[in-house]
Amino acid sequence: FALLVSTTWHSNDDDVYRAPPIDRSILPTAPRAAREPNIDRSRLPKSPPYTAFLGNLPYDVTEESIKDFFRGLNISAVRLPREPTNPERLKGFGYAEFEDIDSLFQALSLNEESLGNRRIRVDVADQAQDK
Repeated sequence: FALLVSTTWHSNDDDVYRAPPIDRSILPTAPRAAREPNIDRSRLPKSPPYTAFLGNLPYDVTEESIKDFFRGLNISAVRLPREPTNPERLKGFGYAEFEDIDSLFQALSLNEESLGNRRIRVDVADQAQDK
């Protein structure tokens, strides 16, 4: 029954059945820096300001919570527009300005990460000077 031996899971062929090794860098537990964001670098601004648009923000978000969300990055300013009719209420989006292009690039890798109870959108803000 040599034939059976070659078809068992214990044969030398069992590499075929093994799942490929897991690339730990793509798991959410990997340090953020290890995950290369899927971002077209040509969309990044060529010069300051390096501003990210933040969408789907919780209405109770604060500048501090934004800074904490981007901790480790060189964040220089946070803007959270408020409703003109109700200054207590945020509009649900905002902007984070970074001191360097790499911080902006890293910030974009946090797109769809959770802040509060929402998955927020992080994108390159429209550059005023392009218009």
